[in-house]
Amino acid sequence: MENQKKSTDRIPDSTIEAPRPYKLAWGITGAGDLINETFDAIKDLKKNGNFKITAILSKAAVKVLKAYRLQETLPNIADKILVEKDANTPFIVGPLQTRKYDALLVAPTTGNSVAKIVHGIADSLITNAVAMTTRTKTQVFILPVEKEGNQVNTTLPDGSKLELFTRDLDAQNTAKLQKIQGISVLDSPEDIKKFIMSR
Repeated sequence: MENQKKSTDRIPDSTIEAPRPYKLAWGITGAGDLINETFDAIKDLKKNGNFKITAILSKAAVKVLKAYRLQETLPNIADKILVEKDANTPFIVGPLQTRKYDALLVAPTTGNSVAKIVHGIADSLITNAVAMTTRTKTQVFILPVEKEGNQVNTTLPDGSKLELFTRDLDAQNTAKLQKIQGISVLDSPEDIKKFIMSR
């Protein structure tokens, strides 16, 4: 009888709920600079945390991922992949605005996309997603590749290095980006894990 009583006192396994995953929308633009480092950071994030990731690819990003041979790696990281058709298709803005996602991360982000964001231009899927999400309480993280005084030895698709300099105009746009309410600007791919895991 004692053993029987103990067995009925146990909490059934079905009543123990698994923790809800952190839902991250990850926008990828056409930046080749920092693309490999960003993929490494996202892989590390997924490996060491409970994350459900939806990748949002711009039209340019599709070409960049093919050039860097990352199109086959992406499905191993992302639970869902959306490819831009126009500024509102696939319809990711609605789920972002209604808190179906915990955050929107755009990394790496081209100088072109940063320029559009700071000037209120939302004519692409990712810039529209940023514009609409900043009107809500959903967090937005952006990793720009263009920074003031930034000299970059970027890695080309063939593995060779190319030295690039940031234009003053692009650096100014990044500075403006830091002042937009609702946006947290990241300095490096390493910041992705640090910022998102701390939220």
